[in-house]
Amino acid sequence: MSVSQISVFLENKSGALANLTSTLADNNINIKAMSVAETSEFGIVRMIVDDVYEATTILKDTGFIAKFNRVIGVTIADEPGSLNEVINILSNMGVDVEYMYAFLGGEKADHANIILRVQELDAAESALRNAGLELLDEE
Repeated sequence: MSVSQISVFLENKSGALANLTSTLADNNINIKAMSVAETSEFGIVRMIVDDVYEATTILKDTGFIAKFNRVIGVTIADEPGSLNEVINILSNMGVDVEYMYAFLGGEKADHANIILRVQELDAAESALRNAGLELLDEE
């Protein structure tokens, strides 16, 4: 029940992010969640969108370097300790979190959603589900 994420590599220059978001907007692709990490020369934009295949195709066709991979989406209560619970479940299994980002929204106003990139995807999903946590799907 993993989620598809698009990673786009952008040159770290003025207007690059605007060009990316304009390309998606012009093609009616809705960005559900986004994280931007940058270095002195380039940035990595990670996104959850409403149509991964279409977005990846459009981005590649317009010259962006884009790929997609699988990540875990988890809904947690928007209260102290909820993120810690998820991290401890994964840590106790020996699963390392490569990166993560969070976003609010969705059907539950008092909850947050976190996106986690791990190598041991199936094991992590199983452990989180067994702990009673709600995993996000493509919808």
